[in-house]
Amino acid sequence: MKHFALTIIGRDRSGIVSQVTEILYRLGCNIADSSCSLLGGQFAMILIISHPEYDGAEGFGDSFKPLEESGLSVFLRTLKPGGEQRPDIQGEACMISVYGSDKPGIVYRVARELGAREVNITDLNTKLIGSEQRPVYVMMIEAILPPAISVEELDELMKGIKDELQVDINVRPITPVEL
Repeated sequence: MKHFALTIIGRDRSGIVSQVTEILYRLGCNIADSSCSLLGGQFAMILIISHPEYDGAEGFGDSFKPLEESGLSVFLRTLKPGGEQRPDIQGEACMISVYGSDKPGIVYRVARELGAREVNITDLNTKLIGSEQRPVYVMMIEAILPPAISVEELDELMKGIKDELQVDINVRPITPVEL
């Protein structure tokens, strides 16, 4: 069965998820994986979908036209075989949280440090919270540690960046739950 990456972005309003998933439901699509988030005033969705009969994006025809007519941008791409599968990621999962005053370079400095140590970032979100007078930059990173680094060691390694950027950085393990 072919899988597709469906990306949708547009000015945030209520009902976007409902509108998109209704179209997918009526088409007979399965949503294998998804991520949706509000980025500034834009709502973004990325979905991995499949359809038992469609071999290419052309099978969807004008199905997503109502989304575009309502102001959303839609991009559909056929995935190469294997692109839909959950990656086999080995290692300890951890959550890295960063809080501080907003300034350029926070994401880069933390990501560079993690990349240099082969820490795999599997999810990254940033938000500006607080008030207009006192904004607080928040970054949450879910990551997988290589076998050579423990959560405690990574937390210790982050102290240099904490001092350099004048932010608070915490690293904690994520306990996996089995159902």
